[in-house]
Amino acid sequence: MSPVLKTVQTTLSLNKLSSSNYPRKEKKLLQHGSCSFPINNVQLSFRGGFEVVSNVNRSHKEKTCLYDEGELEALPHVQTLREFPREELVAKVVMVRFDSTILLGEKLDLSSQSASKALYTIKYLHECGAKVILMSEWSRKINPKLLDAQAVADILSSVLQLNVIALRCISCKSPLRREDLQKADIFLLENLSEYKEEVANCSKFAELLSSEVDILVNDSFCQSHKVLASTVGVARFCYASMAGFSFEENLHQLKKIAKTKKKPYLAVIGGGNLKRNAAALQFLASRCDALVFVGQMSFQIMSALGHSIPTNLVERDAHKAALDIVQFAHDKNVLMSYPKDFWCTNQHLPTELEVFPAHGVSASWLPVDLGPRSLEEIYSLVTNSKKIIWIGPVKFSSSKPCTVGTSKLAQMLCKQSQCECEITIVGSTARKVIKNESNSLSSFNVLENASVVWEFLKEQKLPGVMSLDRAYPFEIDWSVAYHDASQPLVVDIGSGNGLFIMGMAQNRKDLNFLGLEINGKLVRRCLDSVHQSGIRNASESSPCCFGHMCRYFIGSNATTTFRSIVSSYPGELVLVSVQVEHAAKVVN
Repeated sequence: MSPVLKTVQTTLSLNKLSSSNYPRKEKKLLQHGSCSFPINNVQLSFRGGFEVVSNVNRSHKEKTCLYDEGELEALPHVQTLREFPREELVAKVVMVRFDSTILLGEKLDLSSQSASKALYTIKYLHECGAKVILMSEWSRKINPKLLDAQAVADILSSVLQLNVIALRCISCKSPLRREDLQKADIFLLENLSEYKEEVANCSKFAELLSSEVDILVNDSFCQSHKVLASTVGVARFCYASMAGFSFEENLHQLKKIAKTKKKPYLAVIGGGNLKRNAAALQFLASRCDALVFVGQMSFQIMSALGHSIPTNLVERDAHKAALDIVQFAHDKNVLMSYPKDFWCTNQHLPTELEVFPAHGVSASWLPVDLGPRSLEEIYSLVTNSKKIIWIGPVKFSSSKPCTVGTSKLAQMLCKQSQCECEITIVGSTARKVIKNESNSLSSFNVLENASVVWEFLKEQKLPGVMSLDRAYPFEIDWSVAYHDASQPLVVDIGSGNGLFIMGMAQNRKDLNFLGLEINGKLVRRCLDSVHQSGIRNASESSPCCFGHMCRYFIGSNATTTFRSIVSSYPGELVLVSVQVEHAAKVVN
């Protein structure tokens, strides 16, 4: 055992700790710095020494997310506003990055889940006693009334039935002051689209935006595939970053796409750019039972299958990618369906329409819509499916999307949604068509931003998601873990072979010990040692289980999950010990 190196005061930014007195640049867990840090009421000792000093009074018991074995690395369990303790929002300054396409459109659809949840995020924070600062980008393309920040503030005031004050601090490059926040409870910053620093994720710009801000609530899921100062950058300067109610709902819908419990699972794929979306198509082929192509990508698939396709319809440099997808689907025994016929228009006589078989489109004729045979085949596949995702427009040329084919497909999906079929609609165009056919979206999972979904399907990490705080994915039953869960808790981060925890547990029966270790093999070895040694901190009849809640050790990356794990413990946290090489990452 190494000698005691140092015992220092720490300000671990736990959910249960107040942040009002935190220095501005020491709020976040993952920032640069040395191994000595000023922090509230928690003693940190580096491995080799042990000393209990002061306690952290627990103000809440935070719930944790439930683990889904189908979870991808691209979608970690994140902290949400729903799970964050209400009492910790009182008198805090909370910045909300909202989605302007939802709240600032010409016609706000209050019946939609996205709108109701976006509004609820703001109202909830206001009701909890927080000072709310709203920020977003907007354009007169979505609403001609969006002339300036004051006009937008007036619209939001009307929608929220709360007074929203427009602030001018970005253009003046003047940090927000606490006294400025005494004028009202809800404020609006200037249009972010007017500042190039936003898309450049400029650190100084992010720091300016976050001046006097304690907590970031990201409720703009449509921007989660981008690296922006208002989402990724600001999170670095806030002591807590979490998903709002609308963001959380969209994240939930996105995770559903990867789940394969319901079979048969059908993917209806429109749009073009097969080469760019090749990774996404392989993802779908790895989970779905059939891929139905209803857009420009169908020509690439048909060409890869050996059909003769006019060169003007084939995407350049996409042939190899199409061959790979066809082979991948074949190896996975996944059905690939493409249009068997088209409605075509004469390029010289645009009003003239005729049906051609897919492999026999005559020269000077251009496919513009799905033919009757194609629709019959799609109908057969749809009616036999228990889960469906529709992504990409029904479109075969540079002209407008096919109205008849799109409408027919929407009718099929609406009918199938009444047969206990789980259907996900991706994209604003598809949402509008479904809404026109059914007058309601309650039977569908809806994700309006197709770009976010395509990135997810490519198994790309979404920056807007990754910048949020993590939540431990298991709900820990501490009463099962320990015989007396009210005893003070000692946490060893990077517990390794567990010798420190095991030795201290023998000497201090008045404490509970918890080891956090990212290496699963070491955790299993520690659990074996616990059983062999007969040491018992917990109930004698309670088996330890790696990967879920463990008596002494939890397999987890403490850098990201420490806060949510410890904040649910019912007793007092009295000591956190950290290996020296881990210290800068965890407590900085």
